Amino acid sequence: MKNQTALRRIRIALTCVLAALLTSFAAPQANAATYPNSMDALDDSITRAFNTCWFPFVDCTQNSWATGTSSSVNSYYQRLTALNPGLEGNNHNDAVSGAVMADLDGQAADAVSRNVELVTILMGNNDACADSIDTMTPVSTFRSQFEAAMSRLDSGIPNADIKVGSLPDIHQLWELFKDDPDARSTWDSYNICQSLLANPQSTGPADVERRQIFRQRVIDYNTVLADVCAQYTQCEFDNDAGFKTTFRARHVSTRDYFHPSVEGQTLLASVAWNALGY
Repeated sequence: MKNQTALRRIRIALTCVLAALLTSFAAPQANAATYPNSMDALDDSITRAFNTCWFPFVDCTQNSWATGTSSSVNSYYQRLTALNPGLEGNNHNDAVSGAVMADLDGQAADAVSRNVELVTILMGNNDACADSIDTMTPVSTFRSQFEAAMSRLDSGIPNADIKVGSLPDIHQLWELFKDDPDARSTWDSYNICQSLLANPQSTGPADVERRQIFRQRVIDYNTVLADVCAQYTQCEFDNDAGFKTTFRARHVSTRDYFHPSVEGQTLLASVAWNALGY
């Protein structure tokens, strides 16, 4: 009897150990299943990593903060692929250099046609960076355009995760480079973001007010992104993490003193992952 009791206890102990081992092996598989197997990035030249290649003034998507494959950037895609190898090679970038919020609905249609499981959005920089304050996209228009794109995504790929980044505090560009003659010359020659960067050294009341209006418009755009995103359970906003991030001169391309450099793309990837990562 004693031997039978001992054997029974051994069988029970082995059964418990086997169950524990099976549970420990099964858990990562269950978690991995929650990660998306495909993604699409929607935006403008920032997400196209414009001006980060050795050849100037071209898109350079391998350096994109969102979908890039360059080891120096460690993009959102690369960080997510490390958690889910099933994402490998399914990184689409339908951002378009020069795009404004009015173009997001068309990009959303591309994401729907790809039937992706994750969409990243960082749109609105060009709506702010217009030729003048008067030609910046009105906040109400910006809202209706974003609502249209979100509606398309919700109806077309209702189970996809949507990660929305806030616009950076572009006003920092003026603070960083207003006294740099090369930057001032470049901004003027290429007519870059004149709603903010015109007359960069002027302290006249009209120019000071214009810069204040510009910065408030960016804040208002971010409020729209947060409000509209909150209406969809599958949408997550970064809680202004992008806007609150301080960037330095090294994070900006010296080719145009406007777009992120490779270091800037790396910073964007880190901020986005920390705020919106899985």
